[in-house]
Amino acid sequence: MTGPEDTALEALAAAEAAYADSRSLVTADAEGDERAVEAALRPRTLDEVVGQERVREQLSLVLQAARARERAPDHVLLSGPPGLGKTTLAMIIAAEMSSPLRLTSGPAITHAGDLAAILSGLNEDDVLFVDEIHRMSRPAEEMLYMAMEDFRVDVVIGKGPGATAIPLEIPPFTLVGATTRAGLLPGPLRDRFGFTAHLEFYEPEELELIVRRSAGLLGVRLTEQGGAEIASRSRGTPRIANRLLRRVRDYAQVRADGVVTPEIAHRALDLYEVDRSGLDRLDRGVLDVLCRRFGGGPVGVSTLAVAVGEERETVEEVAEPFLVRCGFLARTPRGRVATVAAWEHLGLVVPPEAPFAGSGRPEPGPDPRADAGAAGEPTLFDPDA
Repeated sequence: MTGPEDTALEALAAAEAAYADSRSLVTADAEGDERAVEAALRPRTLDEVVGQERVREQLSLVLQAARARERAPDHVLLSGPPGLGKTTLAMIIAAEMSSPLRLTSGPAITHAGDLAAILSGLNEDDVLFVDEIHRMSRPAEEMLYMAMEDFRVDVVIGKGPGATAIPLEIPPFTLVGATTRAGLLPGPLRDRFGFTAHLEFYEPEELELIVRRSAGLLGVRLTEQGGAEIASRSRGTPRIANRLLRRVRDYAQVRADGVVTPEIAHRALDLYEVDRSGLDRLDRGVLDVLCRRFGGGPVGVSTLAVAVGEERETVEEVAEPFLVRCGFLARTPRGRVATVAAWEHLGLVVPPEAPFAGSGRPEPGPDPRADAGAAGEPTLFDPDA
């Protein structure tokens, strides 16, 4: 006979087999069957969550007070980069309140009628989770204002002078919104959330605990140093840590004895082109082009994208945020500039004329637009920098 744990492991194995990781291992987004794998590794309660101590304590007080009053908690807005646990916290809120969770996303709500249909189907104390809430349509946002504040919406029937607005009462519910770009939310919508939390990147020690927990759920034999090696390359993101753990597990099973040691983790992640700082092929390609071909910059992002053979959006949204956060890349009004740390990471000698050589700040230099074409030479200035 098989128990619940065996059933869960079988479901996880099936999801793993269906998941083909064709994208970068260190991207923080999750698509397709990877979400099924993540679901088996998510913590179920606030006590199981690692890291984010301040957010956990604040959220715990909000939920405990709501349970004591026997009322739905205030609306919650969770912001922060992808992969840090916003969806997990939404699920935990519903579980802590013993309430059903309804999930949708901002891009799926294209009309006010879509939102009205979702809200009309809610029961009292339900938790409605809207991922990427900043991407909702404007008419839906305006309808949401009244729903969050007065728990009612006005449904308009008909068009023109004969149109009629019918008020629709909604039972009290809790809206949990998640966004990676809180600045894109309109002020009236942000102000209607009673509790706002911003999730920060995790420390390597916290990621090591997450890797150990996930290894236990996956049945992976992991040494303490092996977990630390994976955590150090995970860009401060639990989703990436779990993804790297699964790839290292595959390597350990096929080319070793199944035990994840520091040496095995190092060889596996080198095979998948994830270096000790968490940089992948695209990240190193951007730094290499910037330093070797353009002397450290400044270079416009469109020029960089062409040089590495990628789309501008890929360089700007996938590679740049982490490179800037690690101090390898700087954004200036004239373009992207490589720092001294970038030269050292590539094992290159910093030339005296490099923008950050010596003082640690980019040298002003002449505006590349001033002499554009004057000497018949192409300029490196990019108007989209």
